[in-house]
Amino acid sequence: MLKNYFKVAFRNILKHKFFSFINILGMTIGVTACLLIILYVSDELSFDKFHTKADRMYQVGLHGKIAGQEIYTSTTCPPMSAALVADIPEIEESTRLDGYGLAAIKYGEKAFTEEKIFYADSNFFQFFSFKLLEGDAKTALKEPNSIVFTTSLAKKYFGNESAIGKLVTVGNDSTTYKVTGIAENAPTNSHVIFTALISASSAEHLKRTIWLNNGMYTYFILNKNAKLEDAVKKFDNLVVKYVGPEIERFMGVSLKNMKEQGGAYGYFAEKVTDIHLRSKAQHTIEPPGNITYVYFFAGIGIFIIIIACINFMNLSTARSAGRAKEVGLRKTLGSLRGQMIGQFLAESMIYSLITVILALATCYFLLPFFNTLAGKQLGMGIFLTPAFIVGVVLLVLFVGLIAGSYPAFYLTSFNAVEVLKGKVRAGMKSGGVRSTLVVCQFALSIFLIIFTTVVYQQITFMQERNMGIDKHNVLVIRNTSRLGTNRDAFKNSLNDLTGIVKSSYTNNNFPGVNNTTVFKSAGSEQDHIMGLYYADYDHMDVLKFELKEGRFFSKDFPSDSSAIILNEAAVKEFGFNNPLQEEILYNDSGTPLRYKVIGIYKDFNFESLKFKVRPLAIMLTKNANQLMVRYEGSSKNALASIEKLWKTQAPNEPFDYNFLDENFDELFRVEQRMGQVFSVFSGLAIFIACLGLFALAAFTAEQRTKEIGIRKALGASPVGLVVLLSREFTKLVLIAFVPAAVAAWFIVDSWLNGFEYRIDIDPLVFIGSGVIAIVIAWLTVSYQSIKAAATNPVNSLRYE
Repeated sequence: MLKNYFKVAFRNILKHKFFSFINILGMTIGVTACLLIILYVSDELSFDKFHTKADRMYQVGLHGKIAGQEIYTSTTCPPMSAALVADIPEIEESTRLDGYGLAAIKYGEKAFTEEKIFYADSNFFQFFSFKLLEGDAKTALKEPNSIVFTTSLAKKYFGNESAIGKLVTVGNDSTTYKVTGIAENAPTNSHVIFTALISASSAEHLKRTIWLNNGMYTYFILNKNAKLEDAVKKFDNLVVKYVGPEIERFMGVSLKNMKEQGGAYGYFAEKVTDIHLRSKAQHTIEPPGNITYVYFFAGIGIFIIIIACINFMNLSTARSAGRAKEVGLRKTLGSLRGQMIGQFLAESMIYSLITVILALATCYFLLPFFNTLAGKQLGMGIFLTPAFIVGVVLLVLFVGLIAGSYPAFYLTSFNAVEVLKGKVRAGMKSGGVRSTLVVCQFALSIFLIIFTTVVYQQITFMQERNMGIDKHNVLVIRNTSRLGTNRDAFKNSLNDLTGIVKSSYTNNNFPGVNNTTVFKSAGSEQDHIMGLYYADYDHMDVLKFELKEGRFFSKDFPSDSSAIILNEAAVKEFGFNNPLQEEILYNDSGTPLRYKVIGIYKDFNFESLKFKVRPLAIMLTKNANQLMVRYEGSSKNALASIEKLWKTQAPNEPFDYNFLDENFDELFRVEQRMGQVFSVFSGLAIFIACLGLFALAAFTAEQRTKEIGIRKALGASPVGLVVLLSREFTKLVLIAFVPAAVAAWFIVDSWLNGFEYRIDIDPLVFIGSGVIAIVIAWLTVSYQSIKAAATNPVNSLRYE
């Protein structure tokens, strides 16, 4: 019986090549899109789950509130890790990570600037499940001046030689580090991506016992039988025991008084597997993802596969007149309805199997392009896992059943006598069902057009918005510490080069601010949180921000070494009426230092546009290691002349640079990629919906063959017939527009509310999306409408 089902099914597929081609094309596109989205979503949801103890692994974060400003950060203090194990019985183990920052690594003649270098505690490879390929996991990071390379970094410096025991220099000093281990490159689905790890015992600052010095990452593993709530409750004891005395010492106020004034200081725990998509903290090691976008993509995948299934139904019913006679004959010859249902389902299963096989092959070839589009490094390995194989089998069954269910039950419901009398059309009252399905298809398509358009408008707004600084034509040289005593000479020579406007040393890596700390105004006990960075005299000329009042640092004023410049947000935070007559107290080393306010500059966005500009101060420095260079003309020419000068001043040192505008663009790279992926899948969804509309147009033309013939015989023009046949589809698109526009308005408005600086939703976007959908619908059905209108009425009436 089954053999006969599939034999007849293959015959039907080959007999109707055109409809079969459209069916297979639409479903292959739908399944391919669905598989790619599955790869993306599964990768996003798999972050950090490869750790053996991931279900009990947490990161400690800091929650603080001072003067109404609230912060959630993923960084804590050096002594936090030891205290967790010593003071909280529920915690089994703890470890720390601290970003080393950008650093040059030298081995012999090879010297490169490297990123993603961390200080790590000796138990790092026992705590996490990163693989150490060479070396001892227990001792690789135990001794001072030990370093572990990843395989890619070891290959870069040592080639095919064994790296173990080799000596390298790291950073700005001449200290050598011994390579004690080779680790496998960190998986791409890890929130910690490292190129090298240095033993924490090498860093003096990690031995400090100050609890208010927050700048490193602390993790812990919960005991198997312990509850997280019990451990977190005891965080308050740590604050009272260790933080309280320091608050009173450095800030001059007790912990109790600080809380009475509306302040807060405490710790929270986030599951390591939640950091990538659900973290509420800032300053995560890697830029986080967004669980909302994962839901969006998953939803698109589901809808695309449903649209493809709807197309199968519509195409099946479009040629139902011919299949109805087949059903009538089968029933007359004694076939049971159940057998015929099995026949149609077998046919749809074959379609499903063919399309899934084609989709898997298409995924294989498209995956590199999709990785580039989505910023991923996905592989086909997941397709070989038992879970995925089972999933593919279920997908074949699901698609086959969903796509074939309606034709199977619908076509087999015809009365055999009525079918053979040629009255089948009178009994086919399912136009409302098909119209509803097409409305659903185009509602989704219109929604995707609106959402994608708004995403691109917001991204364009963020790229082009006047941020208060000129981020264009600024080159950032990140490792000028390698110049040694030639730093000033390099800058002076740089300013003499053709095309170089100005250069400035700063310790800040834009976007963002390296230091956020507590300040007071002279004569006040009120604490205020403010960002702080250091820069030299030429900084304002390079960034081109504007002064609102006062002046910038000048060599004509030696006292500027104890001066400070504030932005407008800082003035508002402190409540100054005459800010140029005020002084700021900054406690950097236990003794408050006074800084005279000499200038106020207009707010500029130094962080993401998702956040409101917060208080920011600039102090004078002569010892910063990052050089910002404003140039004019060709960036290629400026870069070539700067690099040439670098080689004369630091011939054996790597020249490392980036561009300021590209750094800021990185802040919304996730949104950019989301917009690109949305555009592609929106286009696919619209294309598949058009195939469905094409099917309905074919069905309608077939159903109205006699009507068209009579109208033509009575003198109806081809144009009038085309309008008549297309009018129904226009109504469907207009009906689809209403729910799509309402849903899109609420969702895009909710998404835009995540940005402090956002666009206003333009009604023209909605109108334009509806017009585009109507045009697409007309273009899609025009072929069938024109074909039907051009048919000879004699042939049309021959049916009777």
